[in-house]
Amino acid sequence: MKLATWNINSIRAAGRVDRALSVLERHDLDVLALQEIKCKPEQFPTQPFEDAGYHVVTHGLNQWNGVAVISRLPITHTATSFPGQPGFEKGTPSGGEGFIDGALEARALGTTLALPTGDTNAPRELTVWSLYVPNGRSLGDPHYHYKLAFLDALRKYAARELATNRDAAFILVGDWNVIPTDDDVWDVNGTDGLYLSAPERQAFFSVEDAGMHEVTRQYATNYTFWDYQKLRFPKNEGMRIDFAYASPAVADLVTGAAIDRNERKGKGASDHVPVIVELR
Repeated sequence: MKLATWNINSIRAAGRVDRALSVLERHDLDVLALQEIKCKPEQFPTQPFEDAGYHVVTHGLNQWNGVAVISRLPITHTATSFPGQPGFEKGTPSGGEGFIDGALEARALGTTLALPTGDTNAPRELTVWSLYVPNGRSLGDPHYHYKLAFLDALRKYAARELATNRDAAFILVGDWNVIPTDDDVWDVNGTDGLYLSAPERQAFFSVEDAGMHEVTRQYATNYTFWDYQKLRFPKNEGMRIDFAYASPAVADLVTGAAIDRNERKGKGASDHVPVIVELR
């Protein structure tokens, strides 16, 4: 089984649908989790994917954010937020260190998939969360504190799930907007401190402390994002900010991972590339 995560940076941008279909075919994917689709469900170009034999579930509220899951496997349940997920409203928070917790944004989509039952010891279902973690905008911005609250809520969600059932089969994939280590960026001074601040890194690794396992790093080394500006891609001045955190039951099934760097080439490319996880 192959699962991929990809911030597609607008599914309706010129050429993106063809690129997505090509990624599905080229990697023989069973599941593709998308972020930043930038459209409402009724605007998502569902038909080409259904014609290719996939089920499609999307969650989008406007022309910003938005997540989707495209799956060959039957989808038995969907959720458009995880328990405890914070919302956000524009404004100035009191005290300057929090944020205004308001309406939920389209940043999380959980789909429970029915798995083949050949191995009686393997999970019968897998829940895939497509996640678009808030960017943060700048250190100290209300959106930065929103980002930290979002990551903390993810940690708490994972911890509760594993405390209830250690064999729970779920995976958190997507654009985490965090640079976990200095090796994950071309220049540690090139982001004005955002993505790699100590609180962001701590929040990222706290998901691991909750019992989850990041399953791509041991198999794949490369950046996953290159800005469109300043010839960042030809110079390989990128960042690694797209990851997959698996529960122990799922981590035990992972046999490999890859980063499709070539998808960043050519006209009409997203600024992110797909990250592929292979499971037994």
